[in-house]
Amino acid sequence: MRWNELSDERCSLARTLAVVGDRWTLLVLREAFLRVRRFDDFRARLGIARRVLAERLAHLVEEGVLEKQVYQTRPLRHEYRLTQKGLDLYPALLSLVHWGDHHYAGRAGPPVVHTHKTCGHDFHSVLSCSECGEPVGARDVLARPGPGSA
Repeated sequence: MRWNELSDERCSLARTLAVVGDRWTLLVLREAFLRVRRFDDFRARLGIARRVLAERLAHLVEEGVLEKQVYQTRPLRHEYRLTQKGLDLYPALLSLVHWGDHHYAGRAGPPVVHTHKTCGHDFHSVLSCSECGEPVGARDVLARPGPGSA
């Protein structure tokens, strides 16, 4: 399987990686979830080359993860906002962050703590069954062919 052919695979993970799997895209999305919207702000926070950032933003717009909105007409300037498709990535991104906090934060602890606005408690990601609500781990799941399998 070649990297540029991932979007043609039947595997949902492979098709997802075709959208968000390069080394800068998840960091661009992290900033978008932290309410960064403008090109220069992305650049300043990430230290990323202009060309690379422009390519990643264009790809995310093309895939419908971000949308461009005009915020200034002279000169023409856009900001980038998460679409619903982009917002739907939040649980996956937050799970990766919390995995990194658990395995790589070190003695000082995580660099960012996530607080649930509704109850006011700090939390960590928990995958749960949509039907019974029980937590789900790797050993609790049976993967079987679905309607889109070969």
